[in-house]
Amino acid sequence: MSRPPFPPFTAETAAQKARMAEDAWNSRDPARVALAYTPDSQWRNRSDFLRGRATIEAFLTRKWAKELDYRLIKEVWAFHGARIAVRFAYEWHDASGQWIRSYGNENWEFDAEGLMARRHASINDLAIAEADRKFRWPLDKRPEDHPGLNDLGL
Repeated sequence: MSRPPFPPFTAETAAQKARMAEDAWNSRDPARVALAYTPDSQWRNRSDFLRGRATIEAFLTRKWAKELDYRLIKEVWAFHGARIAVRFAYEWHDASGQWIRSYGNENWEFDAEGLMARRHASINDLAIAEADRKFRWPLDKRPEDHPGLNDLGL
């Protein structure tokens, strides 16, 4: 199985890879998202350390059961060779209706087949009022004409 574009990345292919990841995560489909990772992919997500697609899929299932109405934007920060660094923000609410904006950075490393072998994510959460939400598109893929993080002042 392969997942183009392949390293080494250019500005164009790094941006394409980030948008593909964003679109997959916005689907909130753990099985779909897990296929972008190597079978033995290593993750650090906040304080969780994960290894392998099955573990990643189970983690994402738990995540999206808690993080309701999840919407995400990712943007490339830097790239070199087989690595891409992105910054991101996503909005979601918990079961009580409290909205949260989560901000973070991810470091990605890909294998020659374009699958992510390593993902390291640092994430901070900020409670926001519903009126302060900035990500208001219908659930699923962010529309092409929706502003990105820089345009939204994030």
